[in-house]
Amino acid sequence: MISSVTSFLASFVGEPMADMILNIVIILIKVAVVIVGTLLHVAYATYWERKVIGHMQLRLGPREVGPFGLLQPFADGVKLFFKEDIIPADADKPIFYLAPVIFFTSALTSLSVLPFFDGFAVANINVGLLFLLAMSSLGAYGIVMSGWSAGSKYSFLGGLRSASQVISYEIAMGLSLVGVMIMAGSLNLTEIVRAQYNYPTGFYAIPQILGFFVFFVAMFAETNRLPFDLPEAESELVAGYFTEYSGFRFAMFFLGEYTGMLIMSSIGTVCFLGGWTLPKFVMEALPFLSELPNFVWIVVFLAKVYVFMFLFYWVRATLPRYRYDQLMNIGWKLLIPLALVNVVFSGTLKIMGWF
Repeated sequence: MISSVTSFLASFVGEPMADMILNIVIILIKVAVVIVGTLLHVAYATYWERKVIGHMQLRLGPREVGPFGLLQPFADGVKLFFKEDIIPADADKPIFYLAPVIFFTSALTSLSVLPFFDGFAVANINVGLLFLLAMSSLGAYGIVMSGWSAGSKYSFLGGLRSASQVISYEIAMGLSLVGVMIMAGSLNLTEIVRAQYNYPTGFYAIPQILGFFVFFVAMFAETNRLPFDLPEAESELVAGYFTEYSGFRFAMFFLGEYTGMLIMSSIGTVCFLGGWTLPKFVMEALPFLSELPNFVWIVVFLAKVYVFMFLFYWVRATLPRYRYDQLMNIGWKLLIPLALVNVVFSGTLKIMGWF
């Protein structure tokens, strides 16, 4: 079908131009599918979080809007869209407007390199893992700018906390993924998944248990989630860096945070749990699995992602918030040394030919 469309376009604009137009259209379709799918998942991630935590705390969670409360995310979206957008009088307005856009856009941009099944990624680039870390760092600028520009001491303290938290835990997270790069021999996310498929266990979580532990802890700090939600810290800072935001701008921070949770869960799935694949020995024992359509492998990928998402909810429902000095101590005195040990260990085993 694609070749017939290309031939049809080539009759009007020539073959090179037809190929370019078709590639652009395919990319735009992929972008639309990924963004719409992500926003739907993000909307219902809020619903399931409230349900899961409600049951963990002997409550019912949303149940009034629609059957079983399933329309609650849409009701919340409508409310935020029509809510008054209040701008503080002392705010630096251009930066105040720009901060949530940077935060949300950097999260959405990260989706472009994530492979949801074999051959499907908006941009299958050779430095995909590095790109994800760069976008994660860029999102922190939105938080810092929002805290600085609001003209509020609570927002300013939240922005400062976020800056130091990102510096601490981004180092640990980057180092935790170096072991994966060493084992796979690539920064391309699709190649990392394929390397895990050919590994005896089918995933890197076991040989990279130290790196996996560091990544698991650091992803809570990267997404500002409990027990590391010090930039928000309702009991101390009202709402932290977005205290002065309301309406749709607040919604952008909200959506960006949950998109970040989905992205971190996807990185953990791709780098440590084998992505969309099952272990090679399972595929060889059950050869009919190789004939299954791509939809099945998307479900496998999402099932692994949902395991991480559930852990976000579980930790929020059970653990208290750390003090700020404890947060810094964990990052600099525990996670970074463990990540460095893992890098040395992985490099040594690679040189010895064990990986």
